[in-house]
Amino acid sequence: MMRTLLAILLLLGVSAAHAEAVLLERIVALVNDDVVLQSELEAEMASVRQNLEQQDVRMPPDNELRSQVLDRLIVQTLQMNIAERRGIRVDSATLDAAVRRIAERNNLSLAGLRDALSAQGMDMSVFRDQLRRDITINRLRQQVMNQRLDVSDREIQQFIERNRSLDRDYRLSQILISVPEAASADVIDAARSEAQTVIDRLDSGESFARVATAASDARNALEGGDLGWVPASQLPPAAASAIRDLQPGEMTAPLRTPAGFQIYRLEETRGSSQAMVEQSRVRHILIQPNEVVSNQDARLRLSSLRSRIQSGGNFGDLARANSDDPSSASNGGAIGWVDPANLPESFREVVNSLAVGDTSEIFRTRGGWHIAQVLERRTRDASESIAREQAEQAIRERKRDEEIELWLRELRDEAYIERRLPGG
Repeated sequence: MMRTLLAILLLLGVSAAHAEAVLLERIVALVNDDVVLQSELEAEMASVRQNLEQQDVRMPPDNELRSQVLDRLIVQTLQMNIAERRGIRVDSATLDAAVRRIAERNNLSLAGLRDALSAQGMDMSVFRDQLRRDITINRLRQQVMNQRLDVSDREIQQFIERNRSLDRDYRLSQILISVPEAASADVIDAARSEAQTVIDRLDSGESFARVATAASDARNALEGGDLGWVPASQLPPAAASAIRDLQPGEMTAPLRTPAGFQIYRLEETRGSSQAMVEQSRVRHILIQPNEVVSNQDARLRLSSLRSRIQSGGNFGDLARANSDDPSSASNGGAIGWVDPANLPESFREVVNSLAVGDTSEIFRTRGGWHIAQVLERRTRDASESIAREQAEQAIRERKRDEEIELWLRELRDEAYIERRLPGG
């Protein structure tokens, strides 16, 4: 009897555990051909509650919180399904690196991170799964936004123009026709007339420096009116606005200022934060391995070409006849002026190591095997190109959140979604 009773109790216990497992795995939402399980909802609820407590946010009613969390899981499921169809995967090496970065940001070792997660009731494997999901969704969104977001040249230029006035330096010369404080109308008219005479002299071809030396009332008159480099932010608004539209060599009309009538000539302009970069004019010969040409064959061909160049052969002619790069072969292998920072790492290292006129050793990139020459070097202010890149990025960031919300709304509208929460 005792053994029978124990067997019955054991069976009841197993049945109860099984029933609890079945209850825990209840489906709480259908999302197209996928499902959201009760266990996933409870795990996400626990994570959200913990985050709210850490932020000292008052907890909303349980039914409202549960509904919100389920909505998040539904949207995540829709995105993960699309990511799977697009072949977006996060490999173990990428995931391991992401876990290490999180540990480092929190000044923890991997073991310390595992212990910290355990103290919060989370297993490392669950944490890794959530992290993999987050990385996958971020990659999907990046891919989708690259396709949906369009930034025109006009938008970029308008952005730069709106912000340029506070991010430029001007090298200026000036001529000042002074007006005393509390001057009478006659005195002001006389000064205005004198300023116009100065303009007439400049328009007739007299040099700005000569007229400034002769007619300017400013302290720097004897320096030809040279003001040196002046940040736009230090100029009176009217002057900054007028100078912003000038090209180097042009001058403003007489501008009425508290000091009198001022005429500015723009000598040069630059970004306040100049970015001087050394550019290289480069040409190369590329041999691409394929089903017929092995890596060894490619290297042997380039070795022969390099020997011919070293013996006086014409690099351009050999590139036209042999290079597999369709964009540069017809130009004798020339790829023009490049900022080495924009080249693939292996190509950049070679370019940076070459003296002008030298032919490189054979090297490899993802595109194939190369030899390269540096023809010239120059230093240039890359402020304008950097400004364009920054403007495009800022515009994309401004548009991104709104476009993501629109895209997610489209996903929900086009999907079959059945919520199975009580009252849902």
